[in-house]
Amino acid sequence: MHRLRRPLALLSTLLLALVVSGTLPTAASASGPEVTCTLPSSNIVTYNPPLSSTPQSVTVTTTYQYSSCVSTTQPGLTSGTRTTVSTQTRSCPDLLTNGTFTLTINWNTGQSSTATGSYSAVSAGVAIVLTLTGTVTSGLFTGSNFLQVNTAPSAEVLLCTAGLGTLSGLGSQVSLQITS
Repeated sequence: MHRLRRPLALLSTLLLALVVSGTLPTAASASGPEVTCTLPSSNIVTYNPPLSSTPQSVTVTTTYQYSSCVSTTQPGLTSGTRTTVSTQTRSCPDLLTNGTFTLTINWNTGQSSTATGSYSAVSAGVAIVLTLTGTVTSGLFTGSNFLQVNTAPSAEVLLCTAGLGTLSGLGSQVSLQITS
């Protein structure tokens, strides 16, 4: 028993020094999810006129419904929305590109979060996976990491990209995680 006392005393002293110096993370400083939204979260995008394989001016209407949200820091936060309408020059091949984004989510609590970052889209078998990664730059969760993944069926997009049809809209399933 005497052989264990000295190593345990040294270990206790070392841990105490780490906590006092701020080197050892405490529960209050631990990072983790601040909000997670899962299915049935969704996105509907409509294009008027429908997209084709050739770039053209279109009105793009995007509606996000973030559902089944759970927040570790905002207990009343359960859902969010985001709707945008813009005129852009777009084509079906544009749906499979990379770029940057700025978006604002309006939460059911009356608060909002604006995030900026980059996105990438890939065709993965029967799905198109759009991944947005960035940082919350203002509002609720400022400074936190932002990750959103949209998964949509790829058949119509790929046919349109090949010049074998048009695309008037696209629906996707959405998952969102904001972490500190």
